[in-house]
Amino acid sequence: MRAALCRAHGEPEVVEVVEVDPPALGPGQVRVRVEAAAVNFPDVLLVAGRYQVVVPPPFVPGSELAGVVSETAGDVTTVRVGDRVFASTMIGAFAEEAVLPAAAVTPIPEGVDAPIAAAFGVAHRTAYHVLRSVAQVQPGERVLVLGAGGGVGLAAVQLAVLLGAEVTAVASSAEKLAVAAEHGAARGIDRRSGDLREALRAAVPEGVDVVVDPVGGDCSEPALRSLRWGGRFVTVGYASGTIPRIPLNLVLLKGVRIMGFEFAGFMKHASGQLARDERELLDHLAAGRASPHVGARFALEDTAAALRLVADGAAVGKVVIDVAGRP
Repeated sequence: MRAALCRAHGEPEVVEVVEVDPPALGPGQVRVRVEAAAVNFPDVLLVAGRYQVVVPPPFVPGSELAGVVSETAGDVTTVRVGDRVFASTMIGAFAEEAVLPAAAVTPIPEGVDAPIAAAFGVAHRTAYHVLRSVAQVQPGERVLVLGAGGGVGLAAVQLAVLLGAEVTAVASSAEKLAVAAEHGAARGIDRRSGDLREALRAAVPEGVDVVVDPVGGDCSEPALRSLRWGGRFVTVGYASGTIPRIPLNLVLLKGVRIMGFEFAGFMKHASGQLARDERELLDHLAAGRASPHVGARFALEDTAAALRLVADGAAVGKVVIDVAGRP
C-alpha cells in the first residue's frame, strides 16, 4: 500500500510517500480503507520529534482519518465490513490502509462525506470539550478565541456561537478573520496589526468571560488581561512554539481560573462528560450545525506540503489529504 513515511525526525519535508506493507490486524481491531485524512499541528511535532510523546522512526504520521471498514478481527462484533467510519489516532492515518481498535472508530452520520468526517474529530472534539465541559460556557457569555483561523480555533468559534456565546476572534490575517466571521464571530482582531492588549481593551472594554488559547506565546498574557473578574482561561496548546509564562498576580487580582485541556487526561478523568459531549457533538454534525472548514486539500503524494502548510501557520481551518485519489 502507499503511505507517507517518516524515516527520521525533522522538518515536514523528511516525509516521503512510498510503498509499505499493510499493517497487521490484531485482536479487537479493524482495518479501514482510508479515503481522507486530516493534518493537525501535533502531526508536525511528531515528525519533528518534538511532541510530548516521541515516536521512534520509521512511522506513518497522521492522527485522524475517515474511510470504509474492509476487515475485522474475529472477536469484533460492534463494527462490520462496509461500515463508513472516522477515527482519531496518534499515528498511521496518512496511508491507504489503517488498523485501529474497533472501539476507536465512530460511524459517519448519513450525508456527511469522508473529508468532512476526517477533519471533524480532533479539532471539533477538542473545542467542544473545552467549551462545554472545561469552561462551561453559558448562553450570553463573551468568549475570546486565540488562533481563530486554525483548526481548533475555528471550531471553537463555531461551537461557542452554537452554545449561545458572543465570540471575539483573534487571528494572524484578514483572511482568517473573514472565515471566523463567516462562522459567527461578532468581531475580529488581527494580532499582527498592533498591540494586542490595547486592541482587546478597545474591542471588549467590559472584559470577556472565557479565553480559549490553542496558541500560547505572546498572545496569552494580553488575553488573560482581557478577562473580567472571575473569568476562565483554558490553555489548549502552543501552536506558536512557545509556552507562555503567566504573572500570577493577574490571577490573584482578577480572581480568574486557569485550566488546561489535554485529551488523554480528559478521557481518563471525565468519562461522564466525555460521553455527553460526544453525543451532543455527533448530533450537531449529523444535523449540519457543526462542520469543519476545509481550507486546503492535498493528494497523498503531497503530504509533506500539507504538513508544511500547517507547520508555517498558514492553514485556514483544516487541511485534508485525499488519500483515495488526487483532488
